[in-house]
Amino acid sequence: MQAWQVHQNGEPADAMRLLEVDRPTPGDGQVLLKVRAANINFPDALMCRGQYQVRPPLPFTPGVEICGETEDGRRVIANPALPHGGFAEYAVADAAALLPAPDALDDAEAAALHIGYQTGWFGLHRRARLEAGETLLVHAAAGGVGSAAVQLGKAAGARVIGVVGGADKAAVARELGCDVVIDRRAEDVIGAVKEATGGRGADVIYDPVGGEAYTQSTKVVAFEGRIVVVGFASGSIPSPALNHALVKNYAILGLHWGLYNTKNPKLVLHCHEQLTELAARGAIKPLVSERVPLSAAADAVQRVADGVTTGRIAVVPTLENGAAA
Repeated sequence: MQAWQVHQNGEPADAMRLLEVDRPTPGDGQVLLKVRAANINFPDALMCRGQYQVRPPLPFTPGVEICGETEDGRRVIANPALPHGGFAEYAVADAAALLPAPDALDDAEAAALHIGYQTGWFGLHRRARLEAGETLLVHAAAGGVGSAAVQLGKAAGARVIGVVGGADKAAVARELGCDVVIDRRAEDVIGAVKEATGGRGADVIYDPVGGEAYTQSTKVVAFEGRIVVVGFASGSIPSPALNHALVKNYAILGLHWGLYNTKNPKLVLHCHEQLTELAARGAIKPLVSERVPLSAAADAVQRVADGVTTGRIAVVPTLENGAAA
């Protein structure tokens, strides 16, 4: 089979190589899956660089989120068991963690439903306890993680403010349903949020960016507001001033979604049931901006790493070269 492998850490476009390799052999409790679509996540780029908290042994195949097909023909969502990741024709996954792919979504959409939407659901509902009528601020609202949070916030009845970088991403954020869109390249984020909220600020802030975005969050969070920290796409990890959190009376909430798989896996299943129901009634639908063939995976991962994409890019092994859509 064909699979992308990383033999030496570096930028995805340099580190990933498409090779002919043997199909992986499932271990105890694992199953072999035919990859129908693999969603690209920012952690895939971090793993190529050797900068992610999970460091699979070299060589490894990246790709942490797929829609796959079991030997008996079932369509499932899975997190492949590294080092046999999803940017390949076949992957392996833990049998106990397989989730049914929603009928309402195609393969690429189903592949994109898992990590980003689970993270959004746990962040907004489990951690921040978002309530209908509250104001939700989402940084990087047009990206894969942010777009999921926007849709989940709207489905929960929140007023959603999206912060993006650039006019093209602003248009995407509006299409996603943001009530207010702020282009950080053309506007003062702090002033715009205060204006949009009558000076009150946002009740919940969803931050996959870190760096300057986190600093902005602390200046626009409302009384008894909650800042949910889900990642550091900016590459800068902030050092929060806890005296500031004290005097402004807000909470800083960390979210590492992967821990729920070991600490409380029943919650992951419950969340998937909620997401499946939302997808069935059209309240959420992963924004798949591109579907690319397996041969184009390294370039696509690099573009995600560079922050120039919107929504999600899905690698679809059955697509022929030049068939990206």
